[in-house]
Amino acid sequence: MKDILTIIFRLTVACLLAGLVMGVVFIATNKAKKHNIHVNEQKVMLSLLGYSAKNPAPETVAMHEVYRYLVGQGEDLAMGYLLPLRDGSFSFVTIDLAGGFVAQNPVAISAEKAAEEGERAPAIGAAIGAGKTIRYADQTIVVTNGGKRTAYLLPGKFPGFKTFIGAILALDQNFSILGLEIMEHEEDPGLGAEIDQDYFKNQFKGKPLETVKKLEVVKTPLPEEYRQALEADRQGKLGPEEVARIQEQYKDNDIYALTGATISSRSVTSGVKGMVKKFAYRLGILDRVLVEQHIAAPF
Repeated sequence: MKDILTIIFRLTVACLLAGLVMGVVFIATNKAKKHNIHVNEQKVMLSLLGYSAKNPAPETVAMHEVYRYLVGQGEDLAMGYLLPLRDGSFSFVTIDLAGGFVAQNPVAISAEKAAEEGERAPAIGAAIGAGKTIRYADQTIVVTNGGKRTAYLLPGKFPGFKTFIGAILALDQNFSILGLEIMEHEEDPGLGAEIDQDYFKNQFKGKPLETVKKLEVVKTPLPEEYRQALEADRQGKLGPEEVARIQEQYKDNDIYALTGATISSRSVTSGVKGMVKKFAYRLGILDRVLVEQHIAAPF
């Protein structure tokens, strides 16, 4: 009996130690994975803004993260924005669906913790009080240079042919598209998977808001000169001036569909169009509220 108890004790200790080791490894691995994803996203965002190792962003460039939530109280629904303020603090601004200001609540959170959803949600909940629910909607990054607003970065997802397509979209201050990067997808190899190729995703680059609002997909073949311009960064066949001329020529055109992957082409086009239109509308409302309420955002 004593031997059996000893064996049970040793097995229990061994299981506990194994569980502890596995837990530590998981936490360390998950933390490293999150860090790598963040570093890659930062690299992509800077690239979409035109910066690189050879052309680094100046120290005057800053990225201000804004988190949008859906706020519920009973049957009422509103939008809420966690905003950084000029003094380094954070505020949660609630706006009703008609665009009217509802409330502004200071949120006790640091910039580092604000980047983590697990830290943001409790802090926002404590700030707005009991009886209200919040649900994370999306994130916007407002880019400034010397305090002046220059661009917007929109990470987001939209339905693809199979599952969701993850993307990052860059817009200038007038909502024209600076660039599009496909971050994740499960489209068919050799068909819909071509959405991450330069000759497709770069078609969105340079398109102004009014063109994006009515953007459609056409099945006509992609003109060869346009393809060369779209792939110029990778192939280097055309000079910058020639690329700019061709892109200007096609900037108001619809999107040329991928061969054999019209559904994937339409999914990306509809997703980008929806992201831009909704963002421009919501930002107009938020900017008006910031001015009317004298809210000191750093952008």
